[in-house]
Amino acid sequence: MELNTTVYSGGVSLEAAEPLSWSNVALAASLLGVNVIISSILRLKLETQIVVAGVRCFVQLSLLGLILERVFATERVLGGLAALEVSEWTAKRTVKGMFWITFTAIFGSAISVGLIGSMFAMNFDPPYTASKFIPTMGMLFGNTMVGVSLGMDSVLVSVDTRRDIVECMLCYGASRWETVWPIAVDAARTAMVPSITSMGITGLISIPGMMSGQILGGADVMDAA
Repeated sequence: MELNTTVYSGGVSLEAAEPLSWSNVALAASLLGVNVIISSILRLKLETQIVVAGVRCFVQLSLLGLILERVFATERVLGGLAALEVSEWTAKRTVKGMFWITFTAIFGSAISVGLIGSMFAMNFDPPYTASKFIPTMGMLFGNTMVGVSLGMDSVLVSVDTRRDIVECMLCYGASRWETVWPIAVDAARTAMVPSITSMGITGLISIPGMMSGQILGGADVMDAA
Protein backbone atom coordinates (compact mmCIF):
# COMPACT_ATOMS: atom_id res chain seq x y z
CA MET A 1 0.00 0.00 0.00
CA GLU A 2 1.46 3.34 -1.01
CA LEU A 3 1.28 6.32 1.29
CA ASN A 4 0.51 9.75 -0.08
CA THR A 5 0.53 11.59 3.22
CA THR A 6 1.73 15.18 3.06
CA VAL A 7 3.73 16.43 6.04
CA TYR A 8 4.26 20.11 6.66
CA SER A 9 7.66 20.94 8.15
CA GLY A 10 8.64 24.54 8.80
CA GLY A 11 6.05 25.72 6.29
CA VAL A 12 7.48 23.40 3.62
CA SER A 13 5.32 20.66 2.13
CA LEU A 14 7.04 17.28 2.29
CA GLU A 15 5.59 14.32 0.42
CA ALA A 16 6.03 10.94 2.09
CA ALA A 17 8.63 8.78 0.39
CA GLU A 18 7.38 6.17 -2.07
CA PRO A 19 8.01 2.53 -1.08
CA LEU A 20 11.12 1.04 -2.65
CA SER A 21 11.02 -2.10 -4.77
CA TRP A 22 13.64 -4.78 -5.36
CA SER A 23 14.42 -3.14 -8.70
CA ASN A 24 15.55 -0.03 -6.81
CA VAL A 25 17.83 -2.15 -4.64
CA ALA A 26 19.23 -3.97 -7.70
CA LEU A 27 19.92 -0.67 -9.47
CA ALA A 28 21.79 0.71 -6.46
CA ALA A 29 23.77 -2.53 -6.07
CA SER A 30 24.72 -2.54 -9.74
CA LEU A 31 26.77 0.62 -9.15
CA LEU A 32 29.27 -1.58 -7.32
CA GLY A 33 30.07 -3.01 -10.74
CA VAL A 34 31.66 0.32 -11.64
CA ASN A 35 34.08 -0.08 -8.74
CA VAL A 36 34.82 -3.66 -9.76
CA ILE A 37 35.58 -2.57 -13.33
CA ILE A 38 37.85 0.26 -12.14
CA SER A 39 39.67 -2.13 -9.82
CA SER A 40 40.14 -4.59 -12.66
CA ILE A 41 41.43 -1.97 -15.10
CA LEU A 42 43.86 -0.48 -12.57
CA ARG A 43 44.80 -3.96 -11.28
CA LEU A 44 44.01 -3.00 -7.69
CA LYS A 45 43.01 -6.60 -6.91
CA LEU A 46 40.03 -5.40 -4.87
CA GLU A 47 37.31 -7.07 -6.94
CA THR A 48 36.72 -9.91 -4.47
CA GLN A 49 36.70 -7.58 -1.47
CA ILE A 50 34.20 -5.25 -3.14
CA VAL A 51 31.82 -8.08 -4.04
CA VAL A 52 32.10 -9.73 -0.61
CA ALA A 53 31.54 -6.38 1.14
CA GLY A 54 28.49 -5.69 -1.02
CA VAL A 55 26.97 -9.11 -0.34
CA ARG A 56 27.65 -8.79 3.37
CA CYS A 57 26.08 -5.32 3.44
CA PHE A 58 22.93 -6.61 1.75
CA VAL A 59 22.60 -9.67 3.98
CA GLN A 60 23.36 -7.80 7.20
CA LEU A 61 20.92 -4.98 6.50
CA SER A 62 18.23 -7.48 5.52
CA LEU A 63 18.71 -9.39 8.76
CA LEU A 64 18.76 -6.16 10.74
CA GLY A 65 15.46 -5.14 9.21
CA LEU A 66 13.92 -8.49 10.19
CA ILE A 67 15.10 -8.55 13.80
CA LEU A 68 15.40 -4.83 14.60
CA GLU A 69 12.91 -5.03 17.47
CA ARG A 70 15.16 -7.57 19.20
CA VAL A 71 18.43 -5.77 18.56
CA PHE A 72 18.07 -3.55 21.61
CA ALA A 73 18.16 -6.57 23.88
CA THR A 74 21.40 -7.75 22.22
CA GLU A 75 23.36 -4.50 22.14
CA ARG A 76 26.37 -6.34 23.59
CA VAL A 77 26.28 -8.71 20.65
CA LEU A 78 26.64 -5.73 18.30
CA GLY A 79 29.70 -4.60 20.22
CA GLY A 80 31.15 -8.09 20.00
CA LEU A 81 30.57 -8.26 16.27
CA ALA A 82 32.20 -4.87 15.81
CA ALA A 83 35.26 -6.01 17.77
CA LEU A 84 35.39 -9.26 15.79
CA GLU A 85 35.23 -7.29 12.54
CA VAL A 86 38.20 -5.12 13.53
CA SER A 87 40.35 -7.78 15.23
CA GLU A 88 39.84 -10.75 12.94
CA TRP A 89 38.38 -9.76 9.56
CA THR A 90 39.75 -6.26 8.91
CA ALA A 91 43.12 -6.14 10.66
CA LYS A 92 46.12 -7.24 8.62
CA ARG A 93 48.15 -7.89 11.75
CA THR A 94 46.91 -9.36 15.00
CA VAL A 95 48.27 -9.88 18.50
CA LYS A 96 47.20 -12.04 21.40
CA GLY A 97 44.17 -10.62 23.18
CA MET A 98 43.39 -8.20 20.35
CA PHE A 99 39.70 -9.11 20.33
CA TRP A 100 39.15 -8.07 23.96
CA ILE A 101 41.20 -4.91 23.49
CA THR A 102 39.08 -3.83 20.53
CA PHE A 103 35.87 -4.97 22.23
CA THR A 104 36.60 -2.81 25.28
CA ALA A 105 37.55 0.19 23.14
CA ILE A 106 34.54 -0.04 20.80
CA PHE A 107 31.82 -1.12 23.21
CA GLY A 108 32.94 1.00 26.17
CA SER A 109 33.34 4.24 24.25
CA ALA A 110 30.21 3.80 22.11
CA ILE A 111 27.95 3.00 25.07
CA SER A 112 29.35 5.87 27.15
CA VAL A 113 28.97 8.44 24.38
CA GLY A 114 25.58 7.02 23.38
CA LEU A 115 24.10 7.28 26.88
CA ILE A 116 25.51 10.75 27.54
CA GLY A 117 24.31 12.01 24.17
CA SER A 118 20.88 10.45 24.59
CA MET A 119 20.36 11.94 28.05
CA PHE A 120 21.81 15.42 27.64
CA ALA A 121 22.17 16.22 23.93
CA MET A 122 19.02 14.66 22.46
CA ASN A 123 16.78 14.58 25.56
CA PHE A 124 15.63 10.98 25.09
CA ASP A 125 13.33 9.92 27.95
CA PRO A 126 14.24 7.26 28.87
CA PRO A 127 17.70 7.55 27.26
CA TYR A 128 17.65 3.93 26.08
CA THR A 129 14.41 4.17 24.06
CA ALA A 130 14.90 1.40 21.50
CA SER A 131 13.56 3.22 18.42
CA LYS A 132 16.00 6.10 18.99
CA PHE A 133 18.89 4.51 20.87
CA ILE A 134 19.50 1.64 18.43
CA PRO A 135 20.11 3.82 15.34
CA THR A 136 22.33 6.10 17.42
CA MET A 137 24.39 3.18 18.69
CA GLY A 138 24.67 1.80 15.16
CA MET A 139 26.28 5.02 13.94
CA LEU A 140 28.54 5.20 16.98
CA PHE A 141 29.69 1.62 16.51
CA GLY A 142 30.44 2.34 12.86
CA ASN A 143 32.44 5.50 13.58
CA THR A 144 34.27 3.87 16.49
CA MET A 145 35.20 0.86 14.37
CA VAL A 146 36.88 3.12 11.81
CA GLY A 147 38.95 4.91 14.44
CA VAL A 148 39.91 1.76 16.35
CA SER A 149 40.79 -0.09 13.15
CA LEU A 150 43.05 2.72 11.91
CA GLY A 151 44.64 3.18 15.34
CA MET A 152 45.33 -0.51 15.90
CA ASP A 153 46.74 -0.96 12.42
CA SER A 154 48.97 2.10 12.86
CA VAL A 155 50.35 0.77 16.15
CA LEU A 156 51.09 -2.70 14.80
CA VAL A 157 52.67 -1.40 11.59
CA SER A 158 54.81 1.10 13.49
CA VAL A 159 56.01 -1.48 16.01
CA ASP A 160 56.88 -3.83 13.17
CA THR A 161 58.71 -1.26 11.03
CA ARG A 162 60.47 0.35 14.02
CA ARG A 163 61.37 -2.92 15.67
CA ASP A 164 65.09 -2.12 15.82
CA ILE A 165 64.44 1.27 17.46
CA VAL A 166 61.99 -0.23 19.96
CA GLU A 167 64.38 -3.01 20.94
CA CYS A 168 67.30 -0.58 21.20
CA MET A 169 65.36 1.75 23.52
CA LEU A 170 64.34 -1.16 25.73
CA CYS A 171 67.93 -2.38 25.90
CA TYR A 172 69.05 1.06 27.07
CA GLY A 173 66.58 1.03 29.94
CA ALA A 174 63.58 2.85 28.51
CA SER A 175 60.22 1.83 29.93
CA ARG A 176 57.52 0.30 27.76
CA TRP A 177 55.52 3.53 27.94
CA GLU A 178 58.49 5.67 26.91
CA THR A 179 59.14 3.30 24.03
CA VAL A 180 55.62 3.26 22.61
CA TRP A 181 54.70 6.89 23.36
CA PRO A 182 55.65 8.25 19.88
CA ILE A 183 53.87 5.30 18.27
CA ALA A 184 50.75 5.87 20.37
CA VAL A 185 50.70 9.57 19.46
CA ASP A 186 50.91 8.81 15.74
CA ALA A 187 48.19 6.16 16.07
CA ALA A 188 45.87 8.55 17.92
CA ARG A 189 46.34 11.19 15.23
CA THR A 190 45.66 8.65 12.49
CA ALA A 191 42.53 7.38 14.23
CA MET A 192 41.11 10.88 14.70
CA VAL A 193 41.65 12.09 11.13
CA PRO A 194 38.37 10.65 9.71
CA SER A 195 36.26 12.17 12.49
CA ILE A 196 37.95 15.56 12.29
CA THR A 197 37.61 15.61 8.50
CA SER A 198 33.96 14.59 8.72
CA MET A 199 33.18 17.33 11.23
CA GLY A 200 34.98 19.90 9.08
CA ILE A 201 32.83 19.23 6.00
CA THR A 202 29.50 18.55 7.76
CA GLY A 203 26.89 21.12 6.83
CA LEU A 204 29.06 22.57 4.07
CA ILE A 205 29.74 19.61 1.78
CA SER A 206 27.92 16.69 3.39
CA ILE A 207 24.70 16.19 5.35
CA PRO A 208 24.80 13.72 8.28
CA GLY A 209 22.93 10.48 7.71
CA MET A 210 20.66 10.95 10.72
CA MET A 211 19.69 14.44 9.56
CA SER A 212 18.95 13.16 6.07
CA GLY A 213 16.80 10.37 7.46
CA GLN A 214 14.79 12.74 9.65
CA ILE A 215 14.21 15.15 6.77
CA LEU A 216 13.07 12.32 4.49
CA GLY A 217 10.80 11.14 7.30
CA GLY A 218 9.13 14.56 7.49
CA ALA A 219 10.84 16.07 10.54
CA ASP A 220 11.32 19.80 10.83
CA VAL A 221 14.53 20.80 9.06
CA MET A 222 15.85 22.88 11.97
CA ASP A 223 15.08 20.11 14.46
CA ALA A 224 16.89 17.62 12.20
CA ALA A 225 19.90 19.94 12.02
